[in-house]
Amino acid sequence: MWKNISKYFSDYPKRKIIAQKMIEYGLKVKDNKVYCGEIELSDSKIARALDTDRRAVSKTIETILKNKNLNKIFSKLRPTCHLKDAAPDMEWGVIEIIPTDPSKHGILADVSKIIANEKISIRQAIVDDFEISEEPRLFIITEKMIPSVLITEIKKVSGVKAILIY
Repeated sequence: MWKNISKYFSDYPKRKIIAQKMIEYGLKVKDNKVYCGEIELSDSKIARALDTDRRAVSKTIETILKNKNLNKIFSKLRPTCHLKDAAPDMEWGVIEIIPTDPSKHGILADVSKIIANEKISIRQAIVDDFEISEEPRLFIITEKMIPSVLITEIKKVSGVKAILIY
């Protein structure tokens, strides 16, 4: 996916970074404006947050709106609530998995099966996109803390390099 998007910004590194962050945060483009859900964000605040120029943000939006394929994608993005940091305060478990190869299939399925076999519900699973994120991770939020006996089983899953438990 990212390869198809980034080619439109290949001559403009700052715009490419802006587009990448928009994908990462789920910021959509609608009516010549950027939104986080239904909250409109100003070009200048986006620029400040990304340590770039407001005009670069405006030109990124312009590029997205001019291109039918980009517009289709960016007009449908949505932000996602990531519970990783709040989960411990809710007495939920957090497993962070560092993959050996982030494109390897089956890691989420195998870890989920181990958790389900212990009758523990998964509240959320979020996987960083390996084409966008430099160090992609898998985060699994569970209804309760993971028993230590499962940690050994999860470490044995093919494709799991390391795990962190919060």
